[in-house]
Amino acid sequence: MSTGSRFDIRIPIGALFSLLGVILVAYGIATRSDTQLYARSENIVINLWWGLIMVVFGALMLYFGTRTKERPT
Repeated sequence: MSTGSRFDIRIPIGALFSLLGVILVAYGIATRSDTQLYARSENIVINLWWGLIMVVFGALMLYFGTRTKERPT
């Protein structure tokens, strides 16, 4: 089997979710005092919370994607 077919899709997915989660967390922190922006979500800083969830999910995907060095052929 070639090395290209051993590529684990969890690594780029984890990187993408982690990057977007960090951006969303930063946006949530920067706008958490804007009550008009979060009025529809009952003043819950939804960008911050979903950003944290995305970071955790991305970190888990990266962990499971890189944890095994040797893949079965």
